[in-house]
Order: sequence, then C-alpha cells, then structure tokens
Amino acid sequence: MTVSSSPLASDSPRGLRGTLRRIIRSYAFRVIAQGLFTIWAVTTFTFILIRQMPGNPIQIRISQIIQAQNVTYEEALAQAAGLFDFDPNAPLIVQYVDYVSKVVRGDLGESITSAGTPVLGQIMRFLPWTLFSIGLGLLFSFTIGILVGIAMAYWRGSLFDNVMTIIASITFSIPNYLIALLIILVLGVQLQLFSVGQLRGAVDTDIPPGFTPEYIGSLLEHAFLPVVTYISATVGGWMLTMKSSTLSTLGEEYVTAARARGLRSWRILTAYVGRNAMLPLVTQLAVSIGFVIGGSVIIEVIFVYPGLGGLLSAAIANRDYTTMQGVFLIIAFAVVVANTLADVLYGILDPRIRIGEEKRTR
Repeated sequence: MTVSSSPLASDSPRGLRGTLRRIIRSYAFRVIAQGLFTIWAVTTFTFILIRQMPGNPIQIRISQIIQAQNVTYEEALAQAAGLFDFDPNAPLIVQYVDYVSKVVRGDLGESITSAGTPVLGQIMRFLPWTLFSIGLGLLFSFTIGILVGIAMAYWRGSLFDNVMTIIASITFSIPNYLIALLIILVLGVQLQLFSVGQLRGAVDTDIPPGFTPEYIGSLLEHAFLPVVTYISATVGGWMLTMKSSTLSTLGEEYVTAARARGLRSWRILTAYVGRNAMLPLVTQLAVSIGFVIGGSVIIEVIFVYPGLGGLLSAAIANRDYTTMQGVFLIIAFAVVVANTLADVLYGILDPRIRIGEEKRTR
C-alpha cells in the first residue's frame, strides 16, 4: 500500500514562501528596508565626503603645535604622530570596511582628537541640551505658526492677514544666524537688555542640579536666546504654509455644508478645517524634528550653548572624522524615524490614506 505524503509536509514550503512573500510586500517591511538603505547611503556619502575635506587631524594638530610652540615641521610631526591612533593615509576601502563593521556592532568608534573618548558618549553628553533648546523652540514655533496661519487664512485680506504675511515673509527670509547676531548686537550690546557673557553655557555652574526652581529657571534663562532665535527663524514658514493649506481646505464642499448648517466659526476651524489643513505639514514637521539634532550648529556656536551643534562644529574644525560621522549618522537615523512616524500620523489624521494603503498591499 502506498503511503501518501502529509498535506502539511507538502504545503509547508509553499506556505513558508507565501509568508515570506507577504512580509516582503508588506508596508512595514518596505518602510524598514527604505530606512536602512537611507541610513547606509547617508553613512557612505558622508564617509567619502568628509575625507575629501582639505587637511586631516594630523595636519591640523601639526599647525597648532607650530603656532603654539614655534618648532619646526619635523618636530611638530613627531609630536602629532604620537597623539593619534589613526592613519589618514590608509586605503579608503580599508577605512570604510573598518568603520562599517564597527557601526553594525553599535560602536561609533573613539574620537580622533580626544583619544580614549567614545563618540557615542560624547553625543549622549551634548544631545540632551540640543533636544531641550531647539526642541522647545520647534514646539512653540509650530504651535504659533499653526494657530496664526489658520487665522490668517480665515480672515484673509484683513489688516491682520496683511501685517502677519509681511512679518512672516521677512522672518522666513532671514537666516537664523543673522537673527542670532541681531539679537546679540541690538538687544545685548546696544540696548543692554541682557549680558551676553552671563548667558553662556547651559546652566549656572554654582547652582546644584535638581528639580528646583533655581535650577529650572537657570536652564530656561540660558536656553532663552537659542529658543527665541529658532522661533523667529522658523515661525514664518509655518504661518505661510498653514495659511496656504487652510485656504485650499476652506474651498471644500464639506466646509460649505458646515457653514450652511449654522456651525460656529471656531467649530468649523477646529473640527473641519484645521485637521485637514494640517496634513501637508505633518511630513514637514517630521523632517524638522529629525533635523533638530543637527540644525542648530551655528546658533549654538554663536550663543556658546553646549549642544550637539557645538560638538559638530568643533569636530569639523579639527577634522575629527569619527565624531563627524557619528553625528551625521544620528541625524540620518532621526530623520528616518521621524518620517516613519509621519506616515503613521498620516493614517491617524486621514483614515483614507491608511485604508487605501491596506487595499493596495493585499
């Protein structure tokens, strides 16, 4: 008698292939794969670009030794060669393979200019200050821009709309570092509303850390100027974008129907207009959140604020390759995660997007 094979045994390879096919076609897999590819591409591009910069850590250190000690180039070279466990003349592919192998293991390496100091430790030391100052500025900027932008669109053509449009256009066109310099020169030097020197750093060193009014007040005082600068440089863009998005939403039929039903203006703005008008801003906000980590370099340098931007600036000046690569990798990772969250928020704010995506992936 012939024994037939088990259906489970015969179907298991096909079932496994079907499961793998569904996983590969799934939206989550595509998002993760795209994010990993983006991180790899950014890592590779920055690795090559950084090494194309003129000079290297050893040459920078040689110049510093010659200027400080007034010695010959050979003597400075002998001193500098013993300070770095790094060979800038090694083949580029060897340096790249060594770096990628460490990153895969979660090791960002050690700082070239600060021997024995892990890059990840440096980043975790300065990152909280950047997240606090620039993150706070982004929160206020986005909130103010959304509210004012809706009002500008609803009362379009009014004096309020015209004035706010002019202000938003001016502030949006001025770079953040010029705003920072104007704040220092006009408010700090000319009007003497604050002392620039006393606001350096992240907190007063004579105040013990803790959840005390004195310590929290010192944190807010030192972060005030970077926060105000960031708000001034970005709020205009949020206002203009939200106004444009709201104007297009006001022309929709469901808004006209809501007005015909006699709903109050505030109810129409919040429940009908605001939620739909914010959709185009979700991705922009997500990208802004991702670039919060590295978008504050000049601001932090001007105000001598100890954030990640200051760390990156010092690394660029000293050609600290590993530190620069670590910061850029963190920025790329933050942007990828932020864009993924934006996709999720799109589905929450507009269920049509989520339903359409589910139908397309079936």
